[in-house]
Amino acid sequence: MSVVAPNATIARRPYTPRSNLADWVNRLARCVGGLTLFGAGIALILHAQLGAAPWDMLHQGISNKTGIRVGIVIEGMGLVILLLWIPLRQRPGVGTILNAIVIGLVVDIVGPHLPHTDRLASRMAYLVAGIIIIGIGSGFYIGAGLGPGPRDGLMLGFIQRGHSVRLARTVIELCVGVGGMLLGVRPGIGTLMFMFGIGPLVQITLPRLALPPLAESRGLIAAASTPDPDTHILPAA
Repeated sequence: MSVVAPNATIARRPYTPRSNLADWVNRLARCVGGLTLFGAGIALILHAQLGAAPWDMLHQGISNKTGIRVGIVIEGMGLVILLLWIPLRQRPGVGTILNAIVIGLVVDIVGPHLPHTDRLASRMAYLVAGIIIIGIGSGFYIGAGLGPGPRDGLMLGFIQRGHSVRLARTVIELCVGVGGMLLGVRPGIGTLMFMFGIGPLVQITLPRLALPPLAESRGLIAAASTPDPDTHILPAA
């Protein structure tokens, strides 16, 4: 099952796949590559230790209040958010499943190999690089059109209602961050930079990296493979 791009302004880059198989391979590679970048970005932000991203603040706050492990909280929140997709008319896809697998795996692989440093300049470099990489990764994996993760699906739902990527993402991150603070988790400079930086970044990357919706690509493939009725084959001499 796939997700159609939320509005025409996001997926209108030239794209002429040769076949349905080539289209799927390209989309899958972009999705996995984008999720890999996303996971690497999270690892960099966590390694910087300058403040958790808003969603991580909320997860940590719920865990602290309930005694439930953070990992279980993340999974439970994912299920709750998927229910919120229903009124927003979002549908899960292959990318939704890959989101739940690839990002955490990459964080666990990349994190231990990042050089440790106590220098503020180096930690700020980790933080800025992580936010930028997540912005690029979001453009690739959401733009692949194979289904967003639970939290990005909320953003796409609001975009479908006429809001900009920047506004939708920033408002969601702000609300989630406030929720984390109300649960007793203190924000840091990294929290604020992510909260107000990731929306504008995705606003830039998504239109440039998004592919046309799957249905549109199939139409292009079908049109390319259909003979032109005005073309006549001349008999051999």
